[in-house]
Amino acid sequence: MKNKPHYALQSVDHALQLAVILQVEGPQTVTEVARRLDVARSTAHRLLSMLVYRDFARQGPDRRYYPGPVISLEAGGSDHTAVLREVSMPHLQVLVDRVGETANVLVLAGDYVRFIASVESPQAFRVGSREGMVFPAHLTSGGKPMLADLPADARAELYAPERWEGREDERPDVDALERELEVVRRRGFAINRDRTETGVTAIGRGLRVGEQTSAAVTVSMPTVRFQEDRLVDVVSALALATRDIEHDLEARLHGERWWG
Repeated sequence: MKNKPHYALQSVDHALQLAVILQVEGPQTVTEVARRLDVARSTAHRLLSMLVYRDFARQGPDRRYYPGPVISLEAGGSDHTAVLREVSMPHLQVLVDRVGETANVLVLAGDYVRFIASVESPQAFRVGSREGMVFPAHLTSGGKPMLADLPADARAELYAPERWEGREDERPDVDALERELEVVRRRGFAINRDRTETGVTAIGRGLRVGEQTSAAVTVSMPTVRFQEDRLVDVVSALALATRDIEHDLEARLHGERWWG
């Protein structure tokens, strides 16, 4: 489980957020970074300079900052992720307005999921942004719909014992996971209640492009605010959000395969 430490250092947190922004979204100017992190331009410049020094960033001839060799993604991957994030953000805001809770988009990365977009709830007591964070796919409400849509042989490969050498205690019970994924396929959504973060409950639905569930949309809330009678409204709002994101993404990419 991941819980924010009580001794969290804001400067470290800003540097890590900035590294994720560069990796996921691509080149940024000092002004853009200052706006995203809500810091002064001088602070943004110092953060970028340190990332350049440690090879997490590099400055191009256009004076923008790019992902450095330490965090560069495979060719083409960041472009697709950036498009998905750009298309999703306004729909996540609509989703937050509908349900009053934090909304996210995440993608599958091996047996993990990576959060690539978040819009926080306006409520004072809320789940914060999860952008850039990774969690085991089999535990998350967004990971389960993506795993459920994979071919059986692909899932078997992901959870083959040899892939989990050195972390055997983290490997799920594959038979139990398959039963759980069958329920997810039948329902069309998944729930994660306190399995990845204490006090956080999330509901997720797969995001389908063409024939592949390549991403997922989730709604996260404090567990104390989760009530069973809210489930229908949240799932309905998720269905509308995924439909609208799929439509706009398909239009943006002209029907081309964008992932994998």
